[in-house]
Amino acid sequence: MTRWWRDTLFKRLFLLIWGALVVSHLAAWFVVTRWWLPPPAERATAPAAARPAPPLPPLGTLPPTPGLPGPAATPRPDAPPAGGAVVPGAEGGIALPMPPPALPPSALLVDYGIRALLIALAAWWGARWVSRPVRRMVSAAGSLEAGVVRGEVTEPLDESAGTAEVREAARVYNQMAARLAAEFRSRALLIASISHDLRTPLTRMRMRLESLLPAAAARRCVDDIREMNELIDGAITVFRNDPADDEPLQPTDVYALVQSLTDDLAEQGQPVSLQGQSAVVAVKPAALKRAVSNLIGNALRYGGSAELTVITIDGVRIFVDDRGPGIPGGHLADVFRAFHRLDPSRSRETGGAGLGLHIARELLHRQGATLTLANRAGGGLRAEIRLASG
Repeated sequence: MTRWWRDTLFKRLFLLIWGALVVSHLAAWFVVTRWWLPPPAERATAPAAARPAPPLPPLGTLPPTPGLPGPAATPRPDAPPAGGAVVPGAEGGIALPMPPPALPPSALLVDYGIRALLIALAAWWGARWVSRPVRRMVSAAGSLEAGVVRGEVTEPLDESAGTAEVREAARVYNQMAARLAAEFRSRALLIASISHDLRTPLTRMRMRLESLLPAAAARRCVDDIREMNELIDGAITVFRNDPADDEPLQPTDVYALVQSLTDDLAEQGQPVSLQGQSAVVAVKPAALKRAVSNLIGNALRYGGSAELTVITIDGVRIFVDDRGPGIPGGHLADVFRAFHRLDPSRSRETGGAGLGLHIARELLHRQGATLTLANRAGGGLRAEIRLASG
C-alpha cells in the first residue's frame, strides 16, 4: 500500500495530464457559456431565423401489408410522446427526441482554442519539469570525467529532491562517482610507488655503467636507462593528478613563450621557424611550454621540421605544422590515447613512447585549452592549440 503513495514520476505525469484535461474542459465551458454565448433568456426568445433549422422530416409510415399483423397501437397524431416531438407529414408519424442546440462556429473556435492552449501550456511546463533532473544529471556526468582526471572531488547530486526515480538515480550516480575517484587515486598511488621503486636501482645501474665509459656497450646501456627514466616520468605525468601541485593561471605573452622554445632549438641547429604576433592570455606557463615542446618534438621526429604560428583570430591559437606523412584519418583520435604508437618500431629515434600527444592534451585540458590534429592539404600534419580567452 505504501508504494501507491510514493512520489513517483508515473504519479506526477498522470496527475499532470489528468489535471490539464479537466482544467481545459472546465475553462472552455465557463468562457463559452458565460462570456461568449448570450444569456439563456435571450437564446430562448431569439428569432426563428437565428435558430438552427430543424432536421428534415422523414417519410411517414407505410400502410400495413395485407396478411401481416399491424402495429400494436397507432399513436394519435396530436398526442406527442413524452420527451419527444411528432414529425408531421402522415398518420402514425415517427417520434424523435429534440436535438440539443448547436454552438455557433465562433463559439466552437473559442472552445477548442482554449482547450488547445491550456493543454499546450501544461505540456510545455510538464516537459521542462520532467527533464530538469535529467539535465542536471547530464551536467554532472559531463563534469565527472574532468574531475576524476584532475583528481578533484565532484559535487554530489542532491539525493533528497525529485521523484523516487530521480532520487534513486542520484544515489547510484554519487556511488559511482565516489568509486571512480577512489580507483583513480589508488592507481596514481600505485604508479608513484612503482616509479619510486624503479628509480633507485636504475640510478645505481647508470652510475656503475658510467664508470665503464667510453665503452660502446656501456654507452648503449646508459642510453637505455635514460629512456626508461623518461618513460617513468611520462607515466607519472599521466597518472599524477594532485591539485596541490597544480600550476596557477598567469597572464602570459604566448608568443614570447613559444619564441623562447624555438630560439633554443634553432641554436641547436633544429629546423624550426616562428611567425605571428604578441598575445597575452591567462595560461599555466610551464604546462603550456611542455605541451608545445612535445608537439615540436613530434613535428621534428616525424616531419623533419616544425613551423609555428601564433595568431589572435577567434581567441589565441598556436599552430604547429610539419611536412611529414601525416596521420591516417581513422587514427587522428587514437593517437591521443596513452602509449598508442602508429610506428611499431621500438627505436628511440622513431618509435617514441606513445605519450607525447596524450600528455600535451592533458596539460592543455587542465587549463581550459584544446588540442586538435588535422592533415594539411599540401601534405603534413597540423596541431592546433586553442587557448581559453576568458
